[in-house]
Amino acid sequence: MLIQFGFKNFKSFRDEAILDLSATKMTEFSDRVVSIGSEKILRAAAIYGANASGKSNIYNALEYMSDFVADSFKYGDEEDKFEQFRPTPFLFDTKSVDAESSFEVYFTFPEDKNEKTYNYGFCIDRKGVTEEWLNYKSKSARKYRTVFYRNNEELDLSGFPKASRDNIQIALERQVLIVSLGAKLKIGKCKAIRDWFMSNEFADFGDPFTNFFMSRRLPKGFVEDKNVQQKVIEFFSSFDEHIKDFRIEKVPQEGDSKDEKYKINALHKMIGSDEMGEIPLELESAGTLKMFALYPALQEVLEKGSVFFIDELNARLHPLLVRNFLLIFLNPQINTNHAQLIFTTHDTWQLSNELLRRDEVWFVEKDEEGVSSLYSLADFVDEGGARIRKDESYEKNYLTGKYGAIPTLKRIDIF
Repeated sequence: MLIQFGFKNFKSFRDEAILDLSATKMTEFSDRVVSIGSEKILRAAAIYGANASGKSNIYNALEYMSDFVADSFKYGDEEDKFEQFRPTPFLFDTKSVDAESSFEVYFTFPEDKNEKTYNYGFCIDRKGVTEEWLNYKSKSARKYRTVFYRNNEELDLSGFPKASRDNIQIALERQVLIVSLGAKLKIGKCKAIRDWFMSNEFADFGDPFTNFFMSRRLPKGFVEDKNVQQKVIEFFSSFDEHIKDFRIEKVPQEGDSKDEKYKINALHKMIGSDEMGEIPLELESAGTLKMFALYPALQEVLEKGSVFFIDELNARLHPLLVRNFLLIFLNPQINTNHAQLIFTTHDTWQLSNELLRRDEVWFVEKDEEGVSSLYSLADFVDEGGARIRKDESYEKNYLTGKYGAIPTLKRIDIF
């Protein structure tokens, strides 16, 4: 499970931002809190903010970190690729433009009987990696132990066997992460860290390409397994009972193409008849297609107990449908492997003390200099110095500006 994600000098976030999924000491919805080792972790985080406040940049930061962990072993041989993949710093400050960007996570592995906590992170500038570290802490330990540490002057690989240390020292280049290279070299500790990042799912529904690609991604086993198809129908029935079945037809490919393509028709009951009518799945509503797009990733994260980060979850979905999707993660009887949902949204319907804990609600605000900041409702202090009570109307207070992170509106006179 993700315990904490922190980053600095990335896009609109010049200063350090920390998204903390550690549960605070509060009484509401205590059955949602997952205890692993010495950590108490939440299953969900909802991020609110005005348009262009920087909400999506939190999504981009964790996705960037994941992609760099997965692929940086390639960049030592191809510096032009590294040039294209460098992180974008905060560009409106002469100091931050040339400063390094940093990314760090605290997390646990699913089904780890020893319940260890891991801390991994790196710093990167225009030339390459300037610092990288991996530490772990046992369940009963107070301090973290070092697996490896590097900076421009030091390379400590003491947590690896000698053969692994030698292989890394020979092959490591400045544009490459140790974790990425070590995973390529089949070093177990590095591969485990890399695989944790790769098990997480990302969906940006503000991106038309993502919508197109994800709506054509089939759930695992969907084509050949009727039980999987039935599960998808049951999933649909939670919001649309009209789809009764699917008919799947393999599309012949021209030439030597080995890619298999399928045509999927949704079957609907005909009015006044026991027969079924059918339409191509792509002609279903945008909301239905989005839920179909969400299902494969939802299936994966619930099975693996990983993280699902969704940008603009509310786009094209009814508020009650968003609520239903969120409840899948919040329900301990359904979410038995402790999967986590992090999402950005403008939908204030979910901003309720009957649905979310105060430490599950986050806000992003951008100041007059264009600098974004991230803060939790649990940490918010009003002008009188008082913290937010659990019986307050979160939605009303947010829309009236009590918590900040809303647009500053002026009358539109151009018409």
